[in-house]
Amino acid sequence: MSDFMKLAAAVAVLVALSATAHAQHQHVSGYAGMTARPIKALSDDQIIQLREGRGMGLSLPAELNSYPGPVHVLEMDQLLALTAEQRARLSALQSDMSSQAKALGVRIIAAESRLDAAFAAGTAQQPDILALLNEIGRLNAELRAVHIVAHMETRAVLRPEQIARYDTERGYTQQQPARPSAPGHRH
Repeated sequence: MSDFMKLAAAVAVLVALSATAHAQHQHVSGYAGMTARPIKALSDDQIIQLREGRGMGLSLPAELNSYPGPVHVLEMDQLLALTAEQRARLSALQSDMSSQAKALGVRIIAAESRLDAAFAAGTAQQPDILALLNEIGRLNAELRAVHIVAHMETRAVLRPEQIARYDTERGYTQQQPARPSAPGHRH
């Protein structure tokens, strides 16, 4: 066999091995590391956040459209020059939001646990699963509402200049493009 033929055969073998390895790797799921989770649908971090009543980005439509949340406003107390009355109202609002969110978080974790358990036991039946999914969906909607309503109520407590300062400090305001200093002026 010539050197060229040996080289061609070696390249063919390498290509075949590479293709086989690639095909085997394609079947590995991005979920592979999640099988050891106690509740498959929730990461450890999500469980912690649900238990602690954190926002988890649920109120982004409010937050990013000038409806600040009570927690961050209270953290910026001095910067926003909150009055004693505003602080009291926001503290009560934050406390109420937190207690409601924690209670809902516990219920979401329990429902997700029941969903996972039904599949783990091999007893998942469509009517039961659909009922659990409806419950989980309703609970998640309630949790989101708790956070978004708190943002709406926070906005009502603040003055427009405090909201503007909040947006600026949080990095939400966009800088306007520079205008020419005189008509027809080019940079």
